[in-house]
Amino acid sequence: MQIKLDGKTAIVTGSRQGIGRACAELLAECGAAVVINSHQENEELHKIAEKIEKKGGKVKAVVADAGVRGEAQKLIDAAMELGNSVDILVNNAGGLVKRVPVAGFDQDHYQKVVDINLKTAFLMSHLVIDHMKKQQSGKIINLSSQAAHDGGGPGSAAYSATKGAILTLTKSLAKELGPDHIQVNSVSPGFIAETEFHDTHTAKEVHETVAAKIPLRRKGVPEDVAHSVLFLASDLSDYITGQTVEVNGGQYMY
Repeated sequence: MQIKLDGKTAIVTGSRQGIGRACAELLAECGAAVVINSHQENEELHKIAEKIEKKGGKVKAVVADAGVRGEAQKLIDAAMELGNSVDILVNNAGGLVKRVPVAGFDQDHYQKVVDINLKTAFLMSHLVIDHMKKQQSGKIINLSSQAAHDGGGPGSAAYSATKGAILTLTKSLAKELGPDHIQVNSVSPGFIAETEFHDTHTAKEVHETVAAKIPLRRKGVPEDVAHSVLFLASDLSDYITGQTVEVNGGQYMY
């Protein structure tokens, strides 16, 4: 069975690389018109758009900070221009920024992490609600992290806390929007290789040893996460809301 998203319009925040890119490309491959996004102008974003278009997909690349209301609105407007609806929102924008222990608390760093991981999801969800309510349908998929469960690595308290907040936001939104037939779920990735996150913030020796600690004996790749996002974006998940899909190869179980 092939999942089809024909006639649907999706927004994927933070889709320049890694998980966001994999999600955008897979949703487009399955027929959705996709708005891709980066917070700053870059060549990679436009290369993704070209790749999707060459495969016959509909796509619009939007440079905007999803944590600033006026900027975030550009993504909504682009979706309405592209497909005249907002059917799927993937709140993927986020990042660790840098490792800072709580003992070395840096207020500017803390606020930046909160803004990119939590505020973007809160604001984008707020902006799509009216559209989805009018349609009486919609899928919101938030990206959390295994760090929300186990606290993450050294110096990642701010990041881990925001990803924990994403899990709670998911449940709150699921209750609030359920009566309007809008499903809200989250995906919680474990160690996903081939991403800027681990390439930048994780030591080389960890990359070399982590697979042996995972029951499936391999590191994840962005496509592993994208597959779960696709399921949650499709009609197959119509009776699922307020849940978190753990994509970690069995590294964390609860």
